[in-house]
Amino acid sequence: MASLVGSPWMKIRVIPEVAPPFLRRSSSLFRRSFSVSCSVEAPPKKLEGEVRVRFAPSPTGNLHVGGARTALFNYLFARSKGGKFVLRIEDTDLERSTKQSEEALLQDLSWLGLHWDEGPGVGGDYGPYRQSERNSLYKQYAEKLLESGHVYQCFCSNEELEKMKEIAKLKQLPPVYTGKWASATAEEVQEKLERGTPYTYRFRVPKEGSLKIDDLIRGEVRWNLDTLGDFVIMRSNGQPVYNFCVTVDDATMAISHVIRAEEHLPNTLRQALLYKALGFAMPSFAHVSLILAPDRSKLSKRHGATSVGQFKEMGFLPQAMVNYLALLGWGDGTENEFFTLKHLVEKFSIDRVNKGGAIFDSTKLRWMNGQHLRSLPSEELTKLIGERWKNTGILIQSDGPFVEEAVALLKDGIDLITDSDKALSNLLSYPLCATLTSPEGKPVLEDKLSEVSSSLLAAYDSGELLQALEEGPAGWQKWVKSFGKSLKRKGKSLFMPLRVLLTGKLHGPDMGASVLLLHRAGTCGVVAPQVGFVTLEDRFKMLREVEWEALNKDQPPLESAAPAIN
Repeated sequence: MASLVGSPWMKIRVIPEVAPPFLRRSSSLFRRSFSVSCSVEAPPKKLEGEVRVRFAPSPTGNLHVGGARTALFNYLFARSKGGKFVLRIEDTDLERSTKQSEEALLQDLSWLGLHWDEGPGVGGDYGPYRQSERNSLYKQYAEKLLESGHVYQCFCSNEELEKMKEIAKLKQLPPVYTGKWASATAEEVQEKLERGTPYTYRFRVPKEGSLKIDDLIRGEVRWNLDTLGDFVIMRSNGQPVYNFCVTVDDATMAISHVIRAEEHLPNTLRQALLYKALGFAMPSFAHVSLILAPDRSKLSKRHGATSVGQFKEMGFLPQAMVNYLALLGWGDGTENEFFTLKHLVEKFSIDRVNKGGAIFDSTKLRWMNGQHLRSLPSEELTKLIGERWKNTGILIQSDGPFVEEAVALLKDGIDLITDSDKALSNLLSYPLCATLTSPEGKPVLEDKLSEVSSSLLAAYDSGELLQALEEGPAGWQKWVKSFGKSLKRKGKSLFMPLRVLLTGKLHGPDMGASVLLLHRAGTCGVVAPQVGFVTLEDRFKMLREVEWEALNKDQPPLESAAPAIN
């Protein structure tokens, strides 16, 4: 009985019943079976500085939110343990891998704040960090396995392999390799080589036994080896297969923990066999559950935005994305849902990652983005939204008193930066006609709104209202109180008609602050002319043209009100 010690977190016990390597190529008289078991033990404290994890995306498309969460969990685990976060690009799919996708991946990870310690653009002692640059290393280890007898050259044609699959399907058996090359003689192999027949490298899988790992998230996972069959590690064109690359890369980069999506769990069987055959230390494995759509299917493009780049373009903040992704399958055990990246590093534990799939809720993400947006320092928030308003052509400048007051007034209704466009445009608009003729506006209209309008026009014509607005919030408060007394109105019976007459709406942010801001907008010239801003002056012109009697008889107001804006 042999004992092979892998990572100090994991021990592997192997019971071999195989023929010695020098007999394996020429004899099929020996059974191949062994049992592998892994048990997790509490790590000694000296490992705190030796944790090495990796995120290994393929540059074949955009960074999916599932991949981003995997990267985040790896990053948090490394930082919480004082370890290293390695970025490796798995670009062996030469047909689909593009430099453009790789650059986008790097940009998205940087945008999220997940800065890697080793990898492209950073370097490190375990490079190169692109699989396409490591082919010589794979070939070296493939030859090592061939020499030790753990792999053999397989000369089966595609037609032969397809026939094996068909036979297995008819017999309702797993599609395992049953060709002759596992037990071919040296003479048979040499004959094929001399003819130049293409061949692959196949790994010898024991025909009996089982393999068990203790996954850090999922617990014990076991596979029967008779369901696998000998698998290819090098294609006939000399290109290595994914599972072989990953094993060699993780081992030679001294990766201590492999944290990845649960869809990679079946790959662990092949990789564990390769680790043993090559004499590599086994890392600890942790397979994270998938991110699901609301219908509990796998999240895909048909459910809407799924890539980090898309959410970035939609106006989401990186800190909100990080916060939300962390909560998809993890929690700190409290009711708290608001975390910065720094707080996540302090709180994160792989023990608290759930086994079950997490539902991606875009509404919850939007809400969380609003929380992070409003938690920004006021100067940063004002700069962010002010630049947005200028870039979209609503304002002609991105800073100044108007921008500061507008952001302070509207921020509670903004969850995404892009929401700020609608919020400001809505404030600047004056849909009086639509409001007065709406069912919701009818009670306000019937509450003698025409009388309030007449008194308001009088206050405007006398200069009393404008003088109050010039004096700012205090002047407005004093005027409103006086105006209410003159009409013997207060509370809702005063503020609702005033809101409708001055803003043209039944609902909105603080009315006093809104009117003061409209006054400032009309005097400072900050609003772009093409926006359709209706100034206070034009609003009062429209009020003069309203046919109140027609409105009270459910007739539309005179259209002559519209040209008054010009």
